[in-house]
Amino acid sequence: MIQTRRRFLVCVGLAAACAPTVGAGWARHAHGSSPQVSAAAAREVVILYTNDFHATIEPIAAYWLPNQPRLGGAAALAAYVNRFRAANDTVFLFDSGDMFTGLVSQATKGEALMEMMRAMRYDAMAIGNHEFDYGSTNFERQMARVPMPVLGANIFYKGTKHRYSRPYVILERNGVRVGVIGVIGGDAKTAVLAEGVTDLEFDDPATAIAPLVQELRPQAEIVVVLAHQGKTGPQQTDAEAHRELQRDFDEDVRLAGAVPGIDVLIGGHAHRGIERPFVHPQTGTVIVQTYGYGTRLGVLRLQLRDGRLTSHAGELVTTWTARVTPDPDVARVVERYRQQAVGASGAPIMTLSRRLYRVYSAESPLGNVVADAMRDATRAEVALQNPGGLRADLPDEPITAGHVRAVVPFGNTVDIFRMTGAQLAEVLEQGLTLDRGLMQVSGLRVEFDLSRPPGSRIVQVVVGEAALASDRVYTVATNSFLGQGGDLYTTFTRATRISSGPPLADVVTQYLKKVGATAIEPSSPFVPMRLLSKPARP
Repeated sequence: MIQTRRRFLVCVGLAAACAPTVGAGWARHAHGSSPQVSAAAAREVVILYTNDFHATIEPIAAYWLPNQPRLGGAAALAAYVNRFRAANDTVFLFDSGDMFTGLVSQATKGEALMEMMRAMRYDAMAIGNHEFDYGSTNFERQMARVPMPVLGANIFYKGTKHRYSRPYVILERNGVRVGVIGVIGGDAKTAVLAEGVTDLEFDDPATAIAPLVQELRPQAEIVVVLAHQGKTGPQQTDAEAHRELQRDFDEDVRLAGAVPGIDVLIGGHAHRGIERPFVHPQTGTVIVQTYGYGTRLGVLRLQLRDGRLTSHAGELVTTWTARVTPDPDVARVVERYRQQAVGASGAPIMTLSRRLYRVYSAESPLGNVVADAMRDATRAEVALQNPGGLRADLPDEPITAGHVRAVVPFGNTVDIFRMTGAQLAEVLEQGLTLDRGLMQVSGLRVEFDLSRPPGSRIVQVVVGEAALASDRVYTVATNSFLGQGGDLYTTFTRATRISSGPPLADVVTQYLKKVGATAIEPSSPFVPMRLLSKPARP
């Protein structure tokens, strides 16, 4: 039977995310002398871009829109790219990181995504944190599979100044030279599984790319930075429909201001859809980003005259799956790897009549199930699951072990810790900052007040039937990523690890088999939060 002693009670509404105003505009700036290849006549360059695709090779059912149309999918996304290539002379296609994650990614250690990018003819990509999901050695092999440059200007082998990958590339098409630099930010680095990158270290982005921008300026008419940085994006399928969940892109603004000479900065990691390009008020850098998952294709048109960028216009094009004919070459690649992943998924466990949603900044049915599964398997008093570790919903269809691996795809184990009540409260308070989403819990009830300052938002915590005692020791189950201090939860590194158990995906699968569909389905359609008010002001 589902354990119900798990509930967050909101005393004051959630604060909306703050962000710079995103406005349409025309950049009128130049960054020094132009290369000799430039023509005097006005020319247009089209830059297409994606970010945070997360192995979404098949279309997404947009359940937050009327009639639930399908969006994206690799073959449909490729068809939109093909349209722009056919209609324009000079087109480049870039990605700013996090192609990996998800069932097909896990089944192929990322190979499927690299082959998809090859088929779509990407011109360059930046390295995101999820490219290291299967370790740095694996991604070295994946980089070698593709002809396109894979860029990471600030990633070095530990203790050396030898870069892990290429820092930049100069591309030329129809006489237009574009310099492209890739960089990963500090927040993204903290979202990497530590044991996968023990041989690497990450330098400050601005320090790493500033000399490279100056090196490229005399050689390229356009300098583009692919920056995988900022706050980690909300892991919620319908996040693009909720403005209150959207992250800011302050880190991109800071980088563009700290390093003059960047014409275009294509962001990633935050999943922040910038509907119209943002122009840095001092440097004139054009900043763009999509919502991720291939539901939009970023399009940026740049006008050049005498080798100088004179104006721009951009938009996010919705990739309605039904409105295009899928690219046949990409479709074949997708189907080959999809079959490989499906073959490892196993027989159906159950059939859900209602989708089991994840929600990033609130309690969610899916988060409850995963936390309950860990507590049930370990007999721990409390179980904790970070919302960023939930990477897909469980759909309203026959559910297999493959679906579960798509939900928790990282290969984490379920670990048990001894934690004091004070340490447990510290973890809960950190979750209440909402910096990495609201911690999903089992075995306790939390009352909190978001009008209070971060670090003091807990009103009351009840574990089982008793109030949390600061000096008492509790058994706590969680995933190994959190146990290693992932998502900045360093409290776990100061706790005592009792044991490391089976893979989390296996634990959840066995739990679903044990309890059945009726025990986990919401009694009524679950509606993700629609209205989040700001904290009360004195």
